[in-house]
Amino acid sequence: MKILGISGSLREASHNTQLLRAAARLAPAGAELEIVPAALLKAVPPYDQDDDVPGEPPAAVARLRELVEGADAVLVATPEYNSSLPGQLKNALDWLSRPIAESPFRNKPAAVVGGSTGMFGGVWAQEEGRKVLGALGARVIGGTIPFPRIHEGFTAGGTIADDDLAAGLLRLLAELVDEARVRQLAA
Repeated sequence: MKILGISGSLREASHNTQLLRAAARLAPAGAELEIVPAALLKAVPPYDQDDDVPGEPPAAVARLRELVEGADAVLVATPEYNSSLPGQLKNALDWLSRPIAESPFRNKPAAVVGGSTGMFGGVWAQEEGRKVLGALGARVIGGTIPFPRIHEGFTAGGTIADDDLAAGLLRLLAELVDEARVRQLAA
């Protein structure tokens, strides 16, 4: 069972990428979480319909599409920029929405988590992410898991310091894997 992790942050020391690494350690038995390299997300060009030629996507878009298609489920971890999603994450999702009937997210189980250095824990960005993934046809599961003060939320070993947050993420991962198994059985 392959879960694809997409961090909405391009920063090398991203807290949300660290959250995906912690999620990889919590993945249920038989599940593996692969994280999309930030360099790949960074290489996705701004969406421009003039550049959206059927069968000829930019290389970074084609690779990202392959990764999403090859995954059984997707977990997005995103920071919150101005009460919403980071622009490059939204841009990449826009590319993957074209054409909508061929979106690699179509009927794929997906969830959104994330955190911020503030006290609200990125809940608005998570809701925006859930809305966008739903528009792409994903089977969005789970609710928001606020991760406030994310910069203080990990142990020296990289695990989540708050037991309640770790338990919430573990439950979300189990639900994501269960949904992916249901999809596999239906195929």
